[in-house]
Amino acid sequence: MRIGILQTGHVPDTLRDDFPSYALMFERLLAGHGFTFAHWMAVDMDFPTGPEDADGWLITGSRHGAYEDLPFIAPLEQLIRDIHATQRPLVGICFGHQIIAQALGGKVEKAPAGWAVGPTTYSFDDRSVRLMAWHQDQVTQLPEGARVLGGNDFCPYGMLGYDDSILTVQAHPEFDPDFVTGLIDTRGRGVVPDAQLDRAKADLSDHIDKPYLATRIADFFLAHQEAPNV
Repeated sequence: MRIGILQTGHVPDTLRDDFPSYALMFERLLAGHGFTFAHWMAVDMDFPTGPEDADGWLITGSRHGAYEDLPFIAPLEQLIRDIHATQRPLVGICFGHQIIAQALGGKVEKAPAGWAVGPTTYSFDDRSVRLMAWHQDQVTQLPEGARVLGGNDFCPYGMLGYDDSILTVQAHPEFDPDFVTGLIDTRGRGVVPDAQLDRAKADLSDHIDKPYLATRIADFFLAHQEAPNV
């Protein structure tokens, strides 16, 4: 099964010597399930010819806001709608979660309560799950047809499903503690309150349910492997 990864952001310059691209983080996350992968740097206006270029799709996180007036936003939203029309499986992570909601009629805004950073507990699939977070923006109004699969008090729309063909998550299953440490030190200071960053950094040794969400995403793709596309 060929998974197309739409990259909507770049790893910070100061971290690129030690960490792969976001697409490669997802390849590692989903390794062992028989997938092959193709990458498009959507943030740089590199797009596939259409939904048929992959069997399933994944949209990464980004430092950009879904509501920003940037060249790649409109074509990405149209591609999302095109993929949805074919019923090919589509997964969105953080910015991907947000831009899918916006493309389908929802709303994304900065949360008045501020940021979620580092290990964060969500209720997903009727269980408590601890995952990495890094966001201030979040989905504040659901598109028609979206159903809530999980979240928490700060981010009530933390996991969404659309029909059986789209799964989106606000958290970052692809992030490991070392990468979040790098984000805290290179992107967080001066943006997120220092006290919050320090608490997040102190919690990075806590258990993270990364394998749970990796399996959840892989199973979501594999459930569509034999299903005919529209």
